[in-house]
Amino acid sequence: MITPSHAPVLLDRVVALLAPALEAPGSVYVDCTLGLGGHSEAVLERIPHARVIGIDRDPEALRMSSERLASHGDRFTAVHAVYDELPEVVGSLGLDHVDAVFFDLGVSSMQLDVRERGFAYSEDAPLDMRMDPTAGPTAADLLNTATPQELTRILREYGEEKFASKIAREVVRRRDTTPFTTSADLVELLYATIPAPARRTGGHPAKRTFQALRMAVNDELAVLRRAIPASLEVIGVGGRVVVESYHSLEDRLVKRAFADATRLDVPHDLPFVPEGAEPALRLVTRGAEQADEHEIAENPRAASVRLRAVERVRPTTRPASRFLPPGAVR
Repeated sequence: MITPSHAPVLLDRVVALLAPALEAPGSVYVDCTLGLGGHSEAVLERIPHARVIGIDRDPEALRMSSERLASHGDRFTAVHAVYDELPEVVGSLGLDHVDAVFFDLGVSSMQLDVRERGFAYSEDAPLDMRMDPTAGPTAADLLNTATPQELTRILREYGEEKFASKIAREVVRRRDTTPFTTSADLVELLYATIPAPARRTGGHPAKRTFQALRMAVNDELAVLRRAIPASLEVIGVGGRVVVESYHSLEDRLVKRAFADATRLDVPHDLPFVPEGAEPALRLVTRGAEQADEHEIAENPRAASVRLRAVERVRPTTRPASRFLPPGAVR
């Protein structure tokens, strides 16, 4: 049975980064990756005047976190959505801005631990891997229909798999006679395809392929590419966006978006900054923060985390009413 006991990564540091944006009574925090609700619970308990909106595409995560946070009453609102729908969620709740936004990227502990979801290569289960099991094609669908070129691209780009083309060819060869249905089928193929010396280094030989398929099935990078700029738009002055990434592709995307948003766009030799030319946002963290050895020992998932934060210091140039449905009032 899954319980809300999984330790949220860098919990104290995340709340410390969010807190300055949530000082005012009635401030609004959006947890874009609600999961089991660990980060949201900490905000509700430590910042008692804040309102929390929790977004998740996984109906089971919403159910479990809603039960966990029920004691906080109407201070908590759960929303079934993908986090690139953040502006629509904000507008549907009658808000013209929020004060803090948080992303904890990647697959959740709950999804990994539920065998039937098919995320874990250590358990034989249906090859599903959908974060929202009610929508879209599964990992098995992808393996059984994608071209060799597309499979190679997915494994190489999302999994950084050195043997991507070899694995893709073998997948296509085998599916012609026996379509893929379970994780054990795929793990068996990977053990047979990846050379023995490579299997002995870099962790489980299925790790990179399973990661790549999960990211492709859930369109994770494309969703993130839309969601980060959207999050920067929905925060008001003094608002913050905090992101935890666990994959280099995710972190590079976040780093680039934050750098673009905080860059001073004037000639470098200009002796002064013209009024109105200052960046609308500033970096809060210097580079990417990481977990210390103690936290990694307590929570191994923290080993690869990269934490970044940014704050809005000037108003957006877009009208504040852009998220509001007709007739709505904040």
